[in-house]
Amino acid sequence: MLPLKYLQAYPATLQDKVRELIAQERLGEHLATRYPLRHEVQSDKALYAYTMALKQQHLRNAPGIDKVLYDSKLDVVQRALGLHTAISRVQGGKLKAKKEIRVAAVFKAAPPEFLQMIVVHELAHLKEIEHNKPFYQLCRYMLPDYHQLEFDLRVFLTWRELPPPVGTDHRG
Repeated sequence: MLPLKYLQAYPATLQDKVRELIAQERLGEHLATRYPLRHEVQSDKALYAYTMALKQQHLRNAPGIDKVLYDSKLDVVQRALGLHTAISRVQGGKLKAKKEIRVAAVFKAAPPEFLQMIVVHELAHLKEIEHNKPFYQLCRYMLPDYHQLEFDLRVFLTWRELPPPVGTDHRG
């Protein structure tokens, strides 16, 4: 049975459906039908603006963000799709914290829904540090279909790691 490392926490019935699409070589087609577009947020500057617009829309009173960027060093295999960090530095006699959001560079070529899901996830960490019930409630507040998008994003990552059919490169 094919191990699905990004989908291990999901019920066997869902994993079996994904395995069936893989066996039929239809997983890419399935994803392309559901998510036909690729987002246009290609630079760090555009990603910062995109993130700040979502923050302004949903989390006006949350702490500010100093930096947002694509990071080619984030390893999706280690489950780091994005990263929210607070770096504390002493400046003068004060301790200053700089908040950063980093998004794995692989998502430059992803559907807009997946980028939005990752940014929403990282923004939710501004208010909720842990992945607990209030955290996921906040994610759903900002993006009502958050859980479906998270599942589909994991299916997308699974598809990206499949060997391409002979004579093609399906990863784009």
